[in-house]
Amino acid sequence: MSDTSIEIRGLRRRFGENEALRDVSLSVAPGEIHALLGPNGAGKTTLLRILTGLVTADGGEVAILGRPIGEIGFRAYHKQVGLVPSGDRSFYLRISGFENLLFFARLQGLPRRDAAARAMELIRDVGLEDAAKRPVGLYSHGMQKRLSVARGLLTTAAVLLVDEATHDLDPEGARRVQDLVDAAAQRGTAIIWTTQRLDEIRGFAHRVTVLDRGMVRFQGTVPALMARSVPRRYVLRLAHDADVLGAGQGALAPVGELMRGAGEIDDHYVLVLMDGASLGQALGHLLGAGVEIIACTEERSGIEDAFLNVVRGAAT
Repeated sequence: MSDTSIEIRGLRRRFGENEALRDVSLSVAPGEIHALLGPNGAGKTTLLRILTGLVTADGGEVAILGRPIGEIGFRAYHKQVGLVPSGDRSFYLRISGFENLLFFARLQGLPRRDAAARAMELIRDVGLEDAAKRPVGLYSHGMQKRLSVARGLLTTAAVLLVDEATHDLDPEGARRVQDLVDAAAQRGTAIIWTTQRLDEIRGFAHRVTVLDRGMVRFQGTVPALMARSVPRRYVLRLAHDADVLGAGQGALAPVGELMRGAGEIDDHYVLVLMDGASLGQALGHLLGAGVEIIACTEERSGIEDAFLNVVRGAAT
């Protein structure tokens, strides 16, 4: 195994006839936020359960900080690994949010004074100071999710596993959580972040792994995933002419397609490039046909489209 914080090689897990994971490999370096994406049933939850020791792999290797996961004792593991689960139901509902965090901090070995200070610090960080003394049973789902994030950050863990932490959070709450996780990464924590809100990984995650039907379909940077978003689209503003659409469509036939833009603005059009064609080629064809181009703006398809292109491409 390498000196990365999380190292997974050739991971396999089967449930009856279903192969939940098929030869999955990935690594996460200290300070890296690694996003894990995939449709329902892709294997994301199974992978996290193996990393937390709740499920045993059928084959492959998993190491945390260079040690096989099976060789790490319970107490040492929980000092090294923080977890923010999805759909968490493990809080004590009759006691307050602060008392819950204090209990879990003590369970992880923090002295009482340090545990109390850390619990209150995190209560403030996730925006729950007004509800700190309120029983968790009276918390909304979003508030419980923020408390779950605070619990995952109680210790200065070397590894943090985050499962859909921003689900059901409003934009402000989601941003608070991302900021806390990003701060942990800047301190050197290696993070696996699973999400169905694909837009949130842009400018946040360093690398991304796309899982589908238990297999790795894509692995790389977020911009590299975005580059899989095809076809490429551009909004053109063209000098108004009675036949500009017909002239443009005829000129672009070898490299793309020109369509009238949405709305009521007569001089705006959408250019869709064919695979292998460049923007320069398309603009050259338009200029050669006498079409005057006033402005050109890229309208690249969203990260959701890139994700779907990766998954659909793997299915063909």
